[in-house]
Amino acid sequence: MSGVAGRRDQIIAQSVAKARDIAPDLESILFNLYPNADTLDTFQPGETDLATVVAVYRAVAAELAACGVRVFVQRADRASFRRWMDGRADTPENRWAWRDRANLLRGAAALEALGVDPGLASHRPKLGNAPGPLADRLIATFADEDQDGSGFEDLAEDLLAAGRKDVLDLAVRKVNDRLGDETAENLIAELLGAAEGAEIGPSGWAELVALPVALPPRDVPDATELCASLLAADVLPASVEVRFLPGWRSPDALARLDPIAVRHALVDIVAGLEPRDMPLADTDELAEAGFGVVLGVQTDWSVPLWEEVAANGLPLIRPEEDEAPEDVLRKAAFDRWRAAAFETGGGCVPLALVSLSEVEDEIADFLAEAGQQVHGIADIREFVAMTRRESPGEEIVCRPEFIGGGLELSIYTGGGRLVDFLSLPADRMPARAEEILQMLGAIVPLVKDIPGR
Repeated sequence: MSGVAGRRDQIIAQSVAKARDIAPDLESILFNLYPNADTLDTFQPGETDLATVVAVYRAVAAELAACGVRVFVQRADRASFRRWMDGRADTPENRWAWRDRANLLRGAAALEALGVDPGLASHRPKLGNAPGPLADRLIATFADEDQDGSGFEDLAEDLLAAGRKDVLDLAVRKVNDRLGDETAENLIAELLGAAEGAEIGPSGWAELVALPVALPPRDVPDATELCASLLAADVLPASVEVRFLPGWRSPDALARLDPIAVRHALVDIVAGLEPRDMPLADTDELAEAGFGVVLGVQTDWSVPLWEEVAANGLPLIRPEEDEAPEDVLRKAAFDRWRAAAFETGGGCVPLALVSLSEVEDEIADFLAEAGQQVHGIADIREFVAMTRRESPGEEIVCRPEFIGGGLELSIYTGGGRLVDFLSLPADRMPARAEEILQMLGAIVPLVKDIPGR
């Protein structure tokens, strides 16, 4: 054996051993496919041994695929890569971050491009037809506290992908009969969470997201313009791409969807279709109810690149309580965007970009926080409702004034007639003025001056 061949075999063996060690903690991996040595040298300066790189990638991909890791491939393109690097510092991190989002290969196609047996692409066993045994299996994996949850997640995914509503409904009924309403609701919540994300889309993973918004009582803002301004505000990580659907949806209607309907919606939206089970809502009805939702699909491009993993190991998972500097900056950018949206959107209050299954809790948290920040919020709502009853057929507006730390609300008709006023003392005003105005704007139109003056 020549020295070159022996060294290559040693590099391959070390790489495969590393892949075997990290496979249990890895869900997916991305490989660059280099057409020639010059392209390899462009992406990895100083590296021109294309034969060794190809052999290593082939062996590592085969090992990881056999362990159940999803394999992706992108064809390295020098022109696209140079455009990506233009204006960026020439660092390994920036070189590793390049993604060919339009032409990513995955599954059997990715393995075949690397020269690996495409049959290694994971195939789960077929489901049986009888719903009873499948429902019992799902319940058993859901209730097994000794498992890490992967058994339940895998079976739930198979059932969702197959559209087995009969099995899911039966499992929920059985859990309800055996363990009670609360456990059945927990099962439904887990199934809904599983349904809103799947291994589909151009990056291999996509999930439904939603932007709940507290709406003004009139002149509901255009959903497309609102979301376009959000995407332009630089509030999303570079590895995340969100595409919003036009129009508003009803949070109440979304809350009534079952897991199969949610998965159907995800598949439809990823395919560029209007979701069959999530029709557009009437904006007047949403304004009266107080909240609307804009739907979107989020594509995650954060598939780790083998070159980076080989050099630095797996990315560290930051504890949830720790915030990176970039997270703090994005949060500040979101707050600035939300304040601007309130000004330009007629007093609307965007909440947060959340998973579809979190919409109901996000709205409840907003209302609870509003109740904490303004102890008299219920009084304000009743006060506004009463003034509307006293002025049938007339438009009413609110002129808020902060006096001595307290708040005085004066309700006028559009013609300038004072209908009534309400005073809240300072001890009931713990929130900032801007936050209070945002909450008020979701209840009644606000004006700076008395109408007609």
